Amino acid sequence: MLPELPTTVARPRYDRAALKPGMAHLGVGAFHRSHQAEFTDDLLTASFDRWGVVGINVRPPAIEAALGPQDGLYTRLMREDDKVEARVIGSIVSVVDSRADSRAALEVLASPDIDVVTMTVTEKGYCHRPATGELILDHPDIVHDLAKPEAPGSVPGILVQALEMRRRSHGRPLTLMSCDNIPANGAILNSVVGALAERRDPALVRWIEANAAFPSSMVDRIAPAVRQADYDFVAEAFGYRDQAVVVGEPFRQWVIENRVAGRFPAWDRVGATLVDDVEAFEHLKMRVLNGAQTTLAYLGVFAGHEHTCDDMTDPLLVRFVRRMLFEETLPTLAPILGVDPATYVEQSLARLRNTAIRHRNHQIATDGSQKIVQRLLNPILERLRRGQSVTLLSVPVAAWMAYLIRASERFGRAWTADDPYAERIADIADRTGNDAKALADAILAIDTIFRPELAQSPVFRENIVCGLKAFLASDPTEYLRSVCEMQTLQLNDTP
Repeated sequence: MLPELPTTVARPRYDRAALKPGMAHLGVGAFHRSHQAEFTDDLLTASFDRWGVVGINVRPPAIEAALGPQDGLYTRLMREDDKVEARVIGSIVSVVDSRADSRAALEVLASPDIDVVTMTVTEKGYCHRPATGELILDHPDIVHDLAKPEAPGSVPGILVQALEMRRRSHGRPLTLMSCDNIPANGAILNSVVGALAERRDPALVRWIEANAAFPSSMVDRIAPAVRQADYDFVAEAFGYRDQAVVVGEPFRQWVIENRVAGRFPAWDRVGATLVDDVEAFEHLKMRVLNGAQTTLAYLGVFAGHEHTCDDMTDPLLVRFVRRMLFEETLPTLAPILGVDPATYVEQSLARLRNTAIRHRNHQIATDGSQKIVQRLLNPILERLRRGQSVTLLSVPVAAWMAYLIRASERFGRAWTADDPYAERIADIADRTGNDAKALADAILAIDTIFRPELAQSPVFRENIVCGLKAFLASDPTEYLRSVCEMQTLQLNDTP
């Protein structure tokens, strides 16, 4: 338990002793605790019901070691420049660890008390091909789970086994909702679960189709990695130690597809939005805010900056990302009633300037191969099909490649890259050397990331080669400046 809290820290305003579990969450990281768990805490305050959250830890760090002694309580710091607000969140009732043994997780997920499962397991947790959304059947974790279905290790494997256990015991329906930054994340989750279930038992597939729902959702709040300074701040300002502190910005958003099975929390009562189709909201957020984050992360590393807020003090980087968003990204977006795209761009850039959110460029660069498809490659492909320029959007794609190349031995291991394709691209760099065209040819041939239609576009390839030459040189600044000064061109290339 956390100690007696000072009056300056908001605390749960409902009876936690009476709180019963009704949902589970896979991936109890900082984002979940600063977003969905906070929404749930708000809902419990507004209308108390059986919606306590059982957290399931699926990867390091061992968050249950921090949350367990605190009875699931933790401090959420909301920071904006020099302003800070502290609040203790009480919606998590317990946390189980499934990293070494999935039995405890399966017991939770198969319980008739659980009506909803949400998840933030990052893009690679779905064991799918980013370019197509298909389950990777030869993924080592999937191979294991097909051989030993009752002792699964992957997220799809755990969910399929839990659904089988529910089918064979009580048969209660279940809503499974992805809260990861993946386009059509509900459809992706449905696809990988269905593909795995199909290889087990056709009867299970039919039961899932009749009793499970996979709504898509779009979540938004910047939640950077917690620093030691954040733990120290809580201790010094409020007089207690909390090993599970999370930090977030004031802005938050949650858009949920209205597709559920059985009981479902009324998050729309506390600020979430229920819609029939999430896609337009997904594209707006991922292509604008997340596209800007990814772009600034790679360009910021090459410019020698540490954090996103540092990138936003660099006039050249800000000029580039603003041009990219207004000239090439916004035209790919569908209109949303009540949302002005230009205002959304400026709001997003203002959020990235928040000096209190110390979001490291290398952290944002993590798993870039899983992120660039929806943030950059999909809008690039749409523009190529229309014969429109992709000069600006191609720059961060080339920067991503160069970022992984520079992590190779041949390029001095400039930094450690955390990406599922880091080793493969490092091997390409070690074999190929400094030949930008050969590097581009080899990387664009990775069809799990690049659709053939995109990889074979002469215009896109030319842009990538130019970008690689610049980012593998000693100073790419002049190239970035020259791209900023170029006129937007219409293309005749048909990929």
